[in-house]
Amino acid sequence: MAHVEPDARMREARAAHLKERIYITFAALAVVLALRAHGHVEPWDALATLAVTVTGALFAVFTAEVLAHLVVHARMLDRHELRQLCASTFGAFGVIVVPVIVLVLSGIGVVEVDTALVVSIVVLLLSLVLIGFLAVRRIRMAWWQRLVVLAAEAGLGLVVIGLQVLAHG
Repeated sequence: MAHVEPDARMREARAAHLKERIYITFAALAVVLALRAHGHVEPWDALATLAVTVTGALFAVFTAEVLAHLVVHARMLDRHELRQLCASTFGAFGVIVVPVIVLVLSGIGVVEVDTALVVSIVVLLLSLVLIGFLAVRRIRMAWWQRLVVLAAEAGLGLVVIGLQVLAHG
């Protein structure tokens, strides 16, 4: 096994952590947009669809990461690597906390389901920008380069919205 500097290992762990959140945020955004585009949906059905989709996506990411590790290192993950992979992968559930809360509020009649879905879309878009900010905040780059990265990420989120509108418009 090659020697990896602790700082590089921390950056790799941070990158994995952010990468999983980006995957899941885009997946959740696509699901919420599709639910909203299909017209009236029951809040509990929307919640179940979101939860099942995100859970399935996270298990797919986890499986891909395990297989990629096997190919690259020709060995199984050790305990530390497995713990780190589980934390970075399944920690990405955090990106759907607000959508889950607003859908539960909709399920108990506090807010309309359409309002819950719109709030979820806005929060997921803002999450993408926040994830991008967390990715670039410690990197030495000019402020305008950071702005370009954040704008590009927000722009891609808007592209997802546009594609959903085209598909269901």
